[in-house]
Amino acid sequence: MQLLIMNLFKYLTLIMEKFIVWGEYCKDAILLREPYREEHLNRLANLKESNILVTIGPTKCAKYFFAIFNANDENEVNELIEKDIYWQKGIWISFKIYAWNKVL
Repeated sequence: MQLLIMNLFKYLTLIMEKFIVWGEYCKDAILLREPYREEHLNRLANLKESNILVTIGPTKCAKYFFAIFNANDENEVNELIEKDIYWQKGIWISFKIYAWNKVL
């Protein structure tokens, strides 16, 4: 039964829309994020395991972050970002969400 539920969930994420998030870190984010990093990474790992998060990471300059999410709509992605400890603690200071039409 659990396998059936997992396969159903994977199927549903395949038909969900994909959204790109482009966001900005606060100044000195590398230092300021440290107390929250473990919680942040654990949450992201859970989202990835659930096929909600496709990928996420900072740019090399550590000023911006980029992510791809599977979601039903933009509001769902907005909630995912705003529930993250980095947003709540001001490590992420802005973000924009774009619906993505994956071709290949």
